[in-house]
Amino acid sequence: MTNRREFARTAMNASVKVCHPLIGEAIYKTRDISDGGIYVVAESDRYPPLGDHVQVQVQGLPVAAPTVTMEIVRHGGDGYGLQFV
Repeated sequence: MTNRREFARTAMNASVKVCHPLIGEAIYKTRDISDGGIYVVAESDRYPPLGDHVQVQVQGLPVAAPTVTMEIVRHGGDGYGLQFV
């Protein structure tokens, strides 16, 4: 099977706040990050639809992190993949 990923992934465990009308505001852990996006681990069966945009902010930093817009590009068994917009 060919790996079609454009960017290399790096394992990263960080807390992020994800905002979307379907889920409201939720705090998730990341599994990995790349130059293209992140994968968030979400123990839920209510994932926002593919193609929707969410607002994401890293939590737990000494100063407030910027909020970025990301697109939902993949649903997985334990979460979903987000791409930087």
